[in-house]
Amino acid sequence: MSAINTQRVILGGLAAGLVINVSETFLNGPVLGAEMEASLARLNLPPVEGASIAMFVVMSFVLGVVLVWLYAAIRPRFGPGPKTAGIAGLATWFLAYCYSSLAMGAMGFFGTGLLTASTLWGLVELLIKRIAITSGQIDRLSIDELEVNRLRVRELITERAEP
Repeated sequence: MSAINTQRVILGGLAAGLVINVSETFLNGPVLGAEMEASLARLNLPPVEGASIAMFVVMSFVLGVVLVWLYAAIRPRFGPGPKTAGIAGLATWFLAYCYSSLAMGAMGFFGTGLLTASTLWGLVELLIKRIAITSGQIDRLSIDELEVNRLRVRELITERAEP
């Protein structure tokens, strides 16, 4: 089993974090912003701004790095590609979105519509992150595997061609 390429994990994680941040900005601004502010006002909480936004931005990049690290960690077991990226994404989605949304809903912090929309939005982010992870996935190991498979195919063709 090969070591995890930390540099690629960080770079890929930052790219995934950027996707998360752009997506969350759109979700929590034009899409659900008014409903979120109304829910916070109902709980006598101030609107999300300043230091809270900065913390969410940083944590979105951390979440991106964790997602890519998880993909790299499970890749030897499940193989490279979209299926493995999907497994890593689903695990991250469950732990980061689904669990916390269910908890906030059970405690009555936010309404069902707001939580359902934001949790399903996380699934869309999952698909985008999955594409981001697998688009840069042709690394040295994959190229070596392709070369070995090409040589095996050539050997089989040669064996069959010989009388």
